[in-house]
Amino acid sequence: MPVEGSASVPGVGEPPFPSSRILLGENLDLLAGMPGGAFQLIYIDPPFNTGREQVRRSVETVADREGDRTGFGGRRYRTGLLGQSSYPDSYDDFLGFLAPRLEQAHRLLDPTGTLYFHIDYREAHYCKLLLDEIFGRESFLNEIIWAYDYGARTKRRWPAKHDTILVYVRDPDGYYFDSDGVDREPYMAPGLVTAEKAERGKLPTDVWWHTIVPTNGAEKTGYPNQKPEGVVRRMVQASTRPGDWCLDFFCGSGTLGAVAARLGRPYVLIDSNPEAVETARARLAAIERPAAVDGPERGG
Repeated sequence: MPVEGSASVPGVGEPPFPSSRILLGENLDLLAGMPGGAFQLIYIDPPFNTGREQVRRSVETVADREGDRTGFGGRRYRTGLLGQSSYPDSYDDFLGFLAPRLEQAHRLLDPTGTLYFHIDYREAHYCKLLLDEIFGRESFLNEIIWAYDYGARTKRRWPAKHDTILVYVRDPDGYYFDSDGVDREPYMAPGLVTAEKAERGKLPTDVWWHTIVPTNGAEKTGYPNQKPEGVVRRMVQASTRPGDWCLDFFCGSGTLGAVAARLGRPYVLIDSNPEAVETARARLAAIERPAAVDGPERGG
């Protein structure tokens, strides 16, 4: 059962670093050197094993009478490619790749801690069996469905418009969960509840309707497959207290770090892609003092 408002077990797990860190290197090597029980929350969004290379292109549009696009009022514009970033999203043995990293995640969680494992529908059922094996089936807390509306609209099947987030706790009898700390959302039928309830809003369920990161939004970094802060914010609010350590060892653009920094939680972000680390560092620098960045030669 959840431990409402309780602190981590004293003496179990030391802080991994004196302050937040963004680490460049192989995550399995870096995780092995961190103290057990150090993190209250681990959020990971590993490659989805789609078999494709994920690419994000950045473009600019400028006024040009001879341009290739027509805009409002018949004005002509020219679109140019500023650059692109990518990462491979294919593994011969995806579960074999994940297993030792999830074993480290289990070791690194505080006794009251929570893992949020973000994956797509193609791999979710295989990954759940693996997580059941590592954490124990009794430690499975939730399957969260993040529903959105973007991308291709095939007519050959029901269009896939969701990701899956599998939630596991270290101890099913003593995990931390603060439902009062989560931002509430509007009732879908406010007329069916009291005015007081309608004003307060309701606790989100295990289906989260949330837009992707808008192309022109302030969050946008240009890094492939960036996740919105609003989705990760719910996890951090529910499963940590101010001062609790958070970890993401497939950090990409650094969304967990951005959310943790805004909510007063220290964090460790890890990625083997130098471009990801530079993106996360620039993003966090706009929120707080730049976090320390260590390369693999310094061991984090």
